[in-house]
Amino acid sequence: MATSDNLREAFAGESQANQTYMSDAKKAKADGYPQVAKLFRAAAAAETVHAQAHLRVLGTKDTVGNLQAARSGEESEFTSMYPGFVAQAEQEGNQQAVMSFRNALAVERIHYGLYGEALNAVRSGKDLPAAAIFVCGVCGNTVIGAAPEVCPVCGAPKKRFSEIA
Repeated sequence: MATSDNLREAFAGESQANQTYMSDAKKAKADGYPQVAKLFRAAAAAETVHAQAHLRVLGTKDTVGNLQAARSGEESEFTSMYPGFVAQAEQEGNQQAVMSFRNALAVERIHYGLYGEALNAVRSGKDLPAAAIFVCGVCGNTVIGAAPEVCPVCGAPKKRFSEIA
């Protein structure tokens, strides 16, 4: 395996560890272990440092290239990856997984569109117009402007949306 393959694998592993540790931190806090939660958050931050270092070595594209890659990845997720995952979960009768996968599939389609808008703006030498961006804490739905009263993807109330700084 080439070093570039190792860097991509290390980036993926460190990124996954970050998310796992952040989830572990929430659980530890809920279980009444605030210091253990803090340790998990610290380790998650360290994993992010590692992931970013590997990504810097791999190199990044310009913004147009990054948007194209992000859009392509989102398209692959909602056209190929998640439909198969939904079908498998349905076959197994795992309704929680079906819901998780369906929510992600719907939101990846939204991200694809948002990245397309951003790509058009950047190609014309502009940024996106200044506006608030909100993310649903239940399904990840991402909206520019105002958070909806009810999430159109998962039905969560407006209070479940967080504004992204």
